[in-house]
Amino acid sequence: MDLKFNQNEDRNKLLLSDLRRKLNEVYLGGGKAKIAKQHDQGKMTARERIDYLFDPKTEQIEVGAFVGDGMYKEHGGCPSGGVVIKIGYVKGKQCIVVANDATVKAGAWFPITAKKNLRAQEIAIENRLPIIYLVDSAGVYLPLQDEIFPDKEHFGRIFRNNAVMSSMGITQISAVMGSCVAGGAYLPIMSDEALIVDKTASIFLAGSYLVKAAIGESIDNETLGGATTHCEISGVTDYKAKDDAAALDTIKNIMDKIGDFPKAGYNRKKSVKPKENPDDIYGILPSSRAEQYDMMEIIKRLVDDSEFEEYKAGYGQTILTGYARIDGWAVGIVANQRKVVKTKKGEMQFGGVIYSDSADKATRFIANCNQKKIPLVFLQDVTGFMVGSKSEHGGIIKDGAKMVNAVSNSVVPKFTIVIGNSYGAGNYAMCGKAYDPRLIVAWPSAELAVMSGNSAAKVLLQIEKASLKKKGETITEEKETELFDKIKKRYDNQVSPYYAASRLWTDAIIDPKDTRKWISMGIEAADHAPIENPFNMGVLQV
Repeated sequence: MDLKFNQNEDRNKLLLSDLRRKLNEVYLGGGKAKIAKQHDQGKMTARERIDYLFDPKTEQIEVGAFVGDGMYKEHGGCPSGGVVIKIGYVKGKQCIVVANDATVKAGAWFPITAKKNLRAQEIAIENRLPIIYLVDSAGVYLPLQDEIFPDKEHFGRIFRNNAVMSSMGITQISAVMGSCVAGGAYLPIMSDEALIVDKTASIFLAGSYLVKAAIGESIDNETLGGATTHCEISGVTDYKAKDDAAALDTIKNIMDKIGDFPKAGYNRKKSVKPKENPDDIYGILPSSRAEQYDMMEIIKRLVDDSEFEEYKAGYGQTILTGYARIDGWAVGIVANQRKVVKTKKGEMQFGGVIYSDSADKATRFIANCNQKKIPLVFLQDVTGFMVGSKSEHGGIIKDGAKMVNAVSNSVVPKFTIVIGNSYGAGNYAMCGKAYDPRLIVAWPSAELAVMSGNSAAKVLLQIEKASLKKKGETITEEKETELFDKIKKRYDNQVSPYYAASRLWTDAIIDPKDTRKWISMGIEAADHAPIENPFNMGVLQV
């Protein structure tokens, strides 16, 4: 019996239990009372609509479940950003579904709601993936309109993307299943086909009260913009459905007729489960982010048949590179090795740190995968690049720049899994959110920040002490400890995976055992979009 393994397992399973508890809270949206009210109106909830729409007993993944977590407390909160986004299958065809959650502020758009909707459209555009909108929204949340209305990445970008996707031939289908007002009315009508549910749904640029105030006309909302009006008088919508289920059935029938798509042609064979038990991950992964472990043992529990063809095994050992399969798909893996290694020159290198040799190796491997049209998977547990005079004199900056260049210009789809640390420039080189991974997810053990909470607290403490000293204050040992703990607590909250997920720096926090599913569905989505540009790293500093 391995005591350390059991301690790690207990800690990681507690983190997983906490994840499941938090997800169950998120799934309630605006709460049980709001859900009951939705049902009383004869409407399904956003999650019920998606579940009804997706093919039974098929895989699905949710993007941005924790968006808005801990945000907008002064406005009553915004669970999941007031919108549910999932990738799944309708009539055997993979698609992405965006459903407004009317239990959260009547589905109103907060600033983070716009960011989440734009992320869904980004996924659809990158992967040429059909997108289905289930509309039930009161429009922009007016108290925060200045943070959602006028800028480039705000509300209006949604409709611009509707037009761009249409020109690209990406299927867009909308069902109006509740309120659809003001500028939001353009979203469904800019889709290929639009449905509306009778009696419970309406579309108009201005509701009856605003019409009365603006032009003095007295009219009820149903006559102004109900299903009969738009299906039989204005011609704005294409189908009238008697209820939610009928509308969703119509979408299924439309999806059933869609033709096949050009494929990128990524290599896939029959899926084989890992030989090594994936449950072992919980015991292998240390409870502390500062502890060492062998990343190879994690890889063996993620890849088919636990087979990994390592590239340049004896060189640049703080990054592992090699070929494998995940759920049958061929992948190239770039992973941070977390144990201390010894080079052939006798130098000891710290695990999780990127050195010049490992950066060079990763750059070459990324180029190889682009040459061979193999999707890339990044397994992040990185503290950053090596510092100090030896590294600086050896050119660590230019070697790191080459790796960043290769990641930036890669044309094969990239997928990032944040396993542990994701600090500073290491986040960038290992394909953080800024480097366009098709999907980026974190395990509950992840930490994302400029540096660790301990290191940051020490730096910030020195600044705080200097500031207090200038004011003539004496810092006792007790005061210093109190200050350090206060700073570290604040910083630790910001490195949490939930803090990152709430702001959509990652697409999800997942059970490590779901990693294979996310990568597999991600590559399947990417296979909708053939590579259009050649791989070209541009000018390199050598």
